[in-house]
Amino acid sequence: MRAPALAHSKRVPTKSEKPSKQRSAKTQARRPGSESEMDPKPQAERPEKGSDRLVGKVALITGGDSGIGRAVAIAFAREGADVAIAYLEEDDDAQDTAAAVEKFGRRCLLLPGDVAETRTCEKHVKKVLKKFGRLDVLVNNAAEQHPQESIEDISDEQLERTFATNIFAYFRLTRAALPHLGEGAAIINTTSVTAYRGSPKLLDYSSTKGAIVSFTRSLAKGLAERGIRVNGVAPGPVWPPLIPSTFPPEKVEKFGSDVPMKRVGEPAEIASAFVFLASLESSYMTGQVLHPNGGEVVNG
Repeated sequence: MRAPALAHSKRVPTKSEKPSKQRSAKTQARRPGSESEMDPKPQAERPEKGSDRLVGKVALITGGDSGIGRAVAIAFAREGADVAIAYLEEDDDAQDTAAAVEKFGRRCLLLPGDVAETRTCEKHVKKVLKKFGRLDVLVNNAAEQHPQESIEDISDEQLERTFATNIFAYFRLTRAALPHLGEGAAIINTTSVTAYRGSPKLLDYSSTKGAIVSFTRSLAKGLAERGIRVNGVAPGPVWPPLIPSTFPPEKVEKFGSDVPMKRVGEPAEIASAFVFLASLESSYMTGQVLHPNGGEVVNG
């Protein structure tokens, strides 16, 4: 297995440093994109040592090959968890994530396939149980987006595909995993700041992210008596492969510069919220959404 791509990533900036406000204008033609082609590389790992907050846990993370999903997998491993990462077909990125996880002495199961399909979700859960014998944390994170100028430009095919990946997969994977989640388990759903402030050129995407908020709140109420917590994370502008593979060069170059902190967030900065929600530190939280978004107040 080759060395992880994060080996030459920059560390998370400290208060005394001035993070870059701009990204390279280099784009990618193929979605959902590859982290190995990004410039600069996303920061997937924080410098702090783990504190054993997830020792003995097993987590399944969708979209775990790159971006936020990769950072969450690494952060979970640093805290003592074994992880399984589901991804579409980006095998090289997935191998890099696995190497980063194994660096902490944890196991990583790679699960290629389309989580928009019911059968794939069911197979993923079965493979996790066969490999690890249990499942404690489910992170629904995989997503896709297709910017359009107007609702008139969104085809039925695009609409159905976006909803299939971004929210139907959350239903299907949760449904498959639920019989194997016991008291103390955690489900964490990735939504977005666009669910709260809207995004006219990402109409179908932001609609699915709004649905995820309602899904999180409703599922939390339904599972509270079973001792299973359900929460969400709504990142603001972050630097995963989805950005250079989706937006034009001029937008990629200045991505994230419009938030109060005047910079894009790094995946490692978002992953800390997932660790908190997966651990017992958040034992009195369910149905909530955390907002690592660079300072934008969304009142949600």
